[in-house]
Amino acid sequence: MTPPVPADPTVLHPLPEQPRVVLLKPLVTSPLIEVGEFSYYDDPDDPTAFETRNVLYHYGPEKLVIGRFCALGEGVRFLMNGANHRMDGPSTFPFPIMGGSWSEHFDLVTGLGGRGDTVLGHDVWLGYRSTVMPGVRVGHGAIVAAGSVVVDDVPDYGIVGGNPARLIRRRFDDADVERLLAVAWWDWPLPHITRHVRTIMAGGIDELERAAAELPRR
Repeated sequence: MTPPVPADPTVLHPLPEQPRVVLLKPLVTSPLIEVGEFSYYDDPDDPTAFETRNVLYHYGPEKLVIGRFCALGEGVRFLMNGANHRMDGPSTFPFPIMGGSWSEHFDLVTGLGGRGDTVLGHDVWLGYRSTVMPGVRVGHGAIVAAGSVVVDDVPDYGIVGGNPARLIRRRFDDADVERLLAVAWWDWPLPHITRHVRTIMAGGIDELERAAAELPRR
């Protein structure tokens, strides 16, 4: 029997007949963006422009971190800390970026406090045209409904929706979430994932744990 062959995480277009789908890890060049293997973006217009069209106001130093096996729907946006304006004075207008002598006061813009890195865990699904605000953490296995604006952290295996996004329900109870996080199938070697794709997609937690037990102990 021919051994199963893992998919290739280094190709830009995993489906050559569908150029609207790109793997992000081989695409991204910014040192401020970290992406795990097999996380993809789907866009019929220009998915290769992800860094400029979908990651906005990214002037650093905060990072966007995307885990492995994340699915990003068309029009997903990440608003980074550079989008913030001062709100502690009479006006929110960013005068220094307009140039002239106003630029002498650039410290009023650069001195804004940020919320830190924006982080997507592993196996996250961001729905069509959802928006993630600066400094948010979206937990492993979470789902964000289409059109949602995520302003607060999303728990592992949570489903959120709306503007602002609210927790709709958890995909699993707390005990099962702990079991899934302990299994951490996204960290398995690719050949092992390949052998157990059906279990990962459609099996139960018991089956996942049995598959995890087949791995050599570290």
